[in-house]
Amino acid sequence: MHRIATLDGHSLITPAAVNREVLSPANARSAEADRSMAEAEVALILNIAARQIQEQRAPAQIISRLISSLHDLREKTGALWRDLIPLVQNHPVAAYFHEDPFTRWSFEKPRGYSGDAHLIDFIYGHPSTADEIARATPLGKTLYGYTRQAPSAVAVRERRDLLTRYVDSVADERGTGTEILTVAAGHLREADRSAALHQGKIQRWVALDQDPQSVGSTVRDFQGTAVDAVDGSVRGLLTNAYSLGTFDLIYAAGLYDYLTDKVAVRLTQKCLSMLKPNGIFLFANFSTEVPDDGYMETIMNWTLLLRSHADMLNIVDASLEGERAERQIFFGENRNIVYATIKKPA
Repeated sequence: MHRIATLDGHSLITPAAVNREVLSPANARSAEADRSMAEAEVALILNIAARQIQEQRAPAQIISRLISSLHDLREKTGALWRDLIPLVQNHPVAAYFHEDPFTRWSFEKPRGYSGDAHLIDFIYGHPSTADEIARATPLGKTLYGYTRQAPSAVAVRERRDLLTRYVDSVADERGTGTEILTVAAGHLREADRSAALHQGKIQRWVALDQDPQSVGSTVRDFQGTAVDAVDGSVRGLLTNAYSLGTFDLIYAAGLYDYLTDKVAVRLTQKCLSMLKPNGIFLFANFSTEVPDDGYMETIMNWTLLLRSHADMLNIVDASLEGERAERQIFFGENRNIVYATIKKPA
């Protein structure tokens, strides 16, 4: 469903790819029938939402039904799903859900790309989003209260806390000389709760990000600490544009969702090469079990490359190229995010 992310040092958006399968005339007729049926189903889903809105049903009931219906349709339609996305986005009911400041920010992409750090701050309920939430309509506030508690959002908050635990655990084990690299760091909110950072156990924490606004925010928020915010991209890492040194822990939490396997393997290999002996590399990905995927891809215009346990293992195996290393693949509590860790041998 997805093609390679554009590694231009500016954007990492992964758009829906063109279907490469060449259909025979007979199959083309069958595909056209399937398309008509899928379009009829999406029209029915949207018309039900429109009727519920007109009847002033509870917003939680309306959005819950829509999320569930879009997920089921996405699962059912396969390759046809990409052609249904514009039908949802251009339907009048979309404006109802865009009252939610979180959903609207994702759809409009003020920073020019998907999944930016300010969007994630809506999930965290960070104070930086307070003004936008306060300006939202009563409907918008109600919808935000729902979307912020969606399974994917719950998993993102768990991910932040898991990263903090990994940082603190490595620092406790390695001592005051601990060095950490975060790739696509965003606003580095996991550092806010890091005991190791505040206790001075971390010697250097490089926060690499390609968004100058995110870098500026990190510089401001962590001034005087071991955090070193660096303006840099995946392309820069892969082309050896930076001399960052080696690290005890490297992680990429929200990046692999936008990278195909080929790029993911290259980045993993690069990060492994930057680890100290016994160093750990961790990467995370939204899983194929996300129940609000259809809503995210349509109403939020937020396309992610979802991965299974097997997909993550394939990336790890391809990256290691037969080399022995301690590795682990595991899910978060609600299975909406899947994680991989690789420990470099001593």
